Amino acid sequence: MSSCARRLGAAPVCHSPASQITAPRRSLRKQLVCQAKGTEKAQGSTAVDSAANVASSASALATFGLLTPFLLDVHSASAHDPLLTGRYISLVHPAMMFFLFGATVWTGWLGLQWRRLRTLPAVVKDLKAQLPKPDGEGNRPSSPLDAEIKALESERKQLAGKDLKGVHHNWGGLLLGLGVFFAVAGPLNTYLRSGKLFPGPHLYAGAGIVILWAAAAALVPQMAKGSEVARTLHITFNCLNLALFAWQIPTGLEIVGKVLQFAPVP
Repeated sequence: MSSCARRLGAAPVCHSPASQITAPRRSLRKQLVCQAKGTEKAQGSTAVDSAANVASSASALATFGLLTPFLLDVHSASAHDPLLTGRYISLVHPAMMFFLFGATVWTGWLGLQWRRLRTLPAVVKDLKAQLPKPDGEGNRPSSPLDAEIKALESERKQLAGKDLKGVHHNWGGLLLGLGVFFAVAGPLNTYLRSGKLFPGPHLYAGAGIVILWAAAAALVPQMAKGSEVARTLHITFNCLNLALFAWQIPTGLEIVGKVLQFAPVP
């Protein structure tokens, strides 16, 4: 039986046992929903902030590398330990750059595969909309599109099991971190060996590659928000980066030949 409380000048207020149980349940449900939304929002914000911090660190490291020669004394730089200016340490930069060129190709392939996985549902949906309509009994005539749709759905299942997004992000972070570090270490090693830099196509191309790395990484927060413009620019910057990287290889091999010829052992 419900209990009713009458107040002066107010309508009776009834509190039944069922309402007393239901109200806390509704309140708890609302709290859980709010907590879930807050957690999801926090995770998204953390990912965006992390990407922005990576891009900012890359830009700062590149700037430091460009300013380093102006902060060092030429004569003291030339007098460094031979281990820092010898042949072996001088070959670390080109060796790592060959690795990073391959990593660039691999990371780009992963990114395209992830994009393929993300856009496949829309492609399948469009194809299904083109299928013949079923007759009055619900039977739909066969269509050549059936085989194509089945193949695309099978491809999507295969791609979905590879964690392409996570692997692409991991390789991208590795590429950005190692790339900027060794792009700065190369000119620094040249400066330590000879006391000066040699402005030319190789140096300028390397600076351009670092800038494109930082620019592509800076677009990640907007990509995480679903911006197609940011995604298109990200792909464009990385394609230009790969082309510039490939164009830089012949001049890099020329420098490797000079290191093998003139740099002392070790």
